[in-house]
Amino acid sequence: MPNKDEIKRIETKMEVQTYLDRLKYAILLNSTRINVVKKRQVDQKRKKIFTNRYTLGFLFPNEDEIDAIRRELSILRVEDYIETVKDTRFTNRSEMRVFGKELLGKDVYIKIRVELLNFFQAQGNSSILVMSFHFSDHKFKQSDFPYK
Repeated sequence: MPNKDEIKRIETKMEVQTYLDRLKYAILLNSTRINVVKKRQVDQKRKKIFTNRYTLGFLFPNEDEIDAIRRELSILRVEDYIETVKDTRFTNRSEMRVFGKELLGKDVYIKIRVELLNFFQAQGNSSILVMSFHFSDHKFKQSDFPYK
């Protein structure tokens, strides 16, 4: 589901595991900000069910969304990895990783960017951008996941 301004690739299993280890480290830091894009331009052309806002409200109706996302990101596995995308519009930003999970019997598409600033300092200015956390507009197939 990358847009035309993105270049995609498949990372090695070791690269994905390293990324997940760094993601989990960032989540453990109390200073890491988690930013969720709730309204995206692409949502104007989508059915409401495939938007971040709808999906988060549906999946976590009685829960703080950031806490729920923190939990869900912290349990991502290499087997959930789909691909890595380079955002050619913002070339100075880190790549985004795409994952897929089944939650409440529905396929959920997750695209995140982790910016680990001052990685070795406990009070760094790290952030996690959750670009996508929405129901997938197509059923995931086994072939979508290179390490499943």
